[in-house]
Amino acid sequence: MNRPSKISRSHLGRSALIYIRQSSLAQVRDNTESTARQYALAEEAVALGWDRGQVQVIDADLGRSGRSTQGRDGYRDLVAQVCLGEVGAIFGLEISRLARSTADLSRLLELARLTDTLVIDGDGVYDLTDFNDRILLGLKGTMSEAELHLLAGRLQGAKRAAAARGELRTPLPVGYIYDDEGRCVMDPDAEVQAAIADVFTTFTATGSGYATVAAFAGRRFPLRAYGGAWAGQLRWGRLTHARALGVLNNPAYAGAYVYGRYTTKRRVQPDGSVKSTITLLPRSDWAVLIHEHHDGFINWTDHLAIEAKLATNRTNAGARLLSDVRCEVVG
Repeated sequence: MNRPSKISRSHLGRSALIYIRQSSLAQVRDNTESTARQYALAEEAVALGWDRGQVQVIDADLGRSGRSTQGRDGYRDLVAQVCLGEVGAIFGLEISRLARSTADLSRLLELARLTDTLVIDGDGVYDLTDFNDRILLGLKGTMSEAELHLLAGRLQGAKRAAAARGELRTPLPVGYIYDDEGRCVMDPDAEVQAAIADVFTTFTATGSGYATVAAFAGRRFPLRAYGGAWAGQLRWGRLTHARALGVLNNPAYAGAYVYGRYTTKRRVQPDGSVKSTITLLPRSDWAVLIHEHHDGFINWTDHLAIEAKLATNRTNAGARLLSDVRCEVVG
């Protein structure tokens, strides 16, 4: 730590906050050395003059991305204490631990300037009332955000290249699994295959999602679990209207490989929070569509016919229109 003379009695009379963050739970599990170095900053604060009782470790954001402040309770606690003028210094291993967003970091640095709060990282001590220190930290914050953008760009580029070849592995819908060679194949479980095939057979005969669900009354339907303790396992339950629509609308069952079928849109809510919604894109906007990529339960012509029939069902007048639209949104 260079230039410790910036640390005054006023700073030492207030708290030293040790902010600890890792971007994902996988990093917390695998990068134990980085986490240990961050916790060691508490000893660094003591060495610089703070009483041990004044040193507060904030580690609520372990496993949280610094891309935004959403969901980062530890960061919000830090900002609140800075606003109250209770903080003499904020310690972080790197400036990127505080925030990856230039906008978020700029707001924090401005609050630190107004409350005479130092920022201390592995490179030195920064006094935000000093113009040169503000310039330097702002530059480091911009570089951190740019680094995140470049890393994300490389990752997305690699994913798109693999997807363009139909080789990017994504969670498969129930009825399909990956074999030992990584190929998408039908689930060898005969009951699973029969259940999926019967959904299409029944819909073709009735032309109705509700009639299809009614035909499965008293019969169990498979579901592939994603996330949690049951990740990857086959579960069984009842066929709901939303699940039936999910099967009928999915081009994977027609043997097609699709990437970029959905997009995420973010909207600022009246309370200032940001809400993300997932939206289905028109087929012309899908990034990748490879026909006959794997064996299908139906062919592409049948898929288009089912899609058209479902669209017709949603345009019926009266109460059924509202009901179908609501169910489709849920699906």
